[in-house]
Amino acid sequence: MNAEAAPELDRALRALADGNRRAILAAIRTSPKPVGTIAEEVGLSQQTTSHHLGVLRKAGLSVGTREGTRHLFAVDTDGLAAVREYLDDFWPSKLSALKAAVEAGEAGRG
Repeated sequence: MNAEAAPELDRALRALADGNRRAILAAIRTSPKPVGTIAEEVGLSQQTTSHHLGVLRKAGLSVGTREGTRHLFAVDTDGLAAVREYLDDFWPSKLSALKAAVEAGEAGRG
């Protein structure tokens, strides 16, 4: 990971560390929704939901759009890219270790 992406990753991971924010992301995963609907789905007040949406927006994980007089919120999948890139770096070494363990087990049986 390059140094330029580190602050973006840190903001995203801090935002994702809160269970309420993860619940909000799950609520807006499939379609944009207004704050009131999100708040009802996650069991928070509109004020608290708005606060968490602001944190998610600053972390690049959600985006707000206007549709007439309604302000709708949706997941910003581009914001999840830094997190995914960071986590993806773990898989090649783990898969190599798994492959070696399986091969060692097969060699022991043969």
